[in-house]
Amino acid sequence: MSNTFALAYLVSAALFILGLKGLTSPATARRGNYMAMTGMVIAIIATLFSPAIASYGLIVVGLAIGAGVGLFIAKKIEMTAMPQLVAALHSFVGLAAVLVAIGTFLNHRAEGTLNTGLMAELFVGTFIGAITFTGSVIAFGKLQGLIGSAPIKLPKHQLINIGLAAAMLFFGFLFFMKGSFPAMLIMTLIALALGLMLIIPIGGADMPVVISMLNSYSGWAAAATGFTLQNNLLIIVGALVGFSGAILSTIMCRAMNRSLFNVIFGGFGSADDAEASPMAAAADKGVKSAAAEDAVFMMENANKVVFVPGYGMAVAQAQHALKEVVELLQEKGVTVKFAIHPVAGRMPGHMNVLLAEADIPYDIVVEMEEINPEFPTTDVVVVIGANDVVNPAAKNDASSPIYGMPILEVDKAGYVFVVKRSMRPGYSGVENELFYKDNCSLIFGDAKEVCEQMAAALRES
Repeated sequence: MSNTFALAYLVSAALFILGLKGLTSPATARRGNYMAMTGMVIAIIATLFSPAIASYGLIVVGLAIGAGVGLFIAKKIEMTAMPQLVAALHSFVGLAAVLVAIGTFLNHRAEGTLNTGLMAELFVGTFIGAITFTGSVIAFGKLQGLIGSAPIKLPKHQLINIGLAAAMLFFGFLFFMKGSFPAMLIMTLIALALGLMLIIPIGGADMPVVISMLNSYSGWAAAATGFTLQNNLLIIVGALVGFSGAILSTIMCRAMNRSLFNVIFGGFGSADDAEASPMAAAADKGVKSAAAEDAVFMMENANKVVFVPGYGMAVAQAQHALKEVVELLQEKGVTVKFAIHPVAGRMPGHMNVLLAEADIPYDIVVEMEEINPEFPTTDVVVVIGANDVVNPAAKNDASSPIYGMPILEVDKAGYVFVVKRSMRPGYSGVENELFYKDNCSLIFGDAKEVCEQMAAALRES
């Protein structure tokens, strides 16, 4: 029987690995999801037949509730809310790791089977899980707008974090050495506070990296739980998630020309002041504004047009209207491409997912490194809801918080139209130098409405 379980878990692990491989490309992402889902079904069925299960009552209830909630969320969730959903799911993994550690400790203490190896596993699983839980809750709050996206820093913030970390390790040591349940609870509470303190000072502009980092934390929490439960599949899956999240965080930090340490301890945030009259504010600052019809006139007379999607497109759900604009331009013989920045949106791959949802062909979606050399030969660029990822201050202003971050160099194109609701800065709170360029005009309005206006004007032309 043990060989059968091992084989089932091995097949599941292989399917998870193939699923991750499939998710590396939009063209194979659907297949990758199916493989991972199949792996999970096999893992669940195998676990249900485990001789260690004494009763199926609570398990069936848990599966039914979880499946119902998952089905409801899958049908109701908007793509714009996907980042905060991911953060919420990370928090569940962290909380589960803490609860499993506490339950395992109490069971083994009652049986008198505590040992050094198990205590170490419980210690690691508890503090990683607790930090993941509260950190993910704070990330969810920032993404959902329940907490301001700007950094929140207390006086001597880093000293407080160091003190919390030292106290957590101290009580963790007491727990490890003496098997003290009160020490375990105190360690858990301190770790919960540390998770809050680590994420609360990180600004909204760094949220894609934070989501990726919390994904890594959740993987390590799952792996620790696997050791505690002596479940090889949990260990494998946790390690896969932990390493992939860490690698992705490193890649994204490299794309921003920042270190992970700088993101965690030196994040920048956003300004929340609203503009009462966008066009008036633009005029006061010497920024040119334009109408959707102006952009259409230039686009249909261009040879090449590049669209740059951002979070504003996601919020407005403008991707479907934008697809119609693309198709109408292509019918007129215009070459159309999409430029994707690695950290556009609120989570890794956010823009790619939205464009795929609208069935925009993969072959016209181009990453930053490939598209930047093309901007000098591009006639028109239309930036839809993006801000920081096209800000020339990252190249020109050494005093800017985003200085050194690689950007989409749209300012080198013939002309740039930026679709925005107002003159407010981006999520980083940094004013965009692009708006003041001679070859740039702003089109104020909701991204979806502007795209619909563009499509209507193209149909009539």
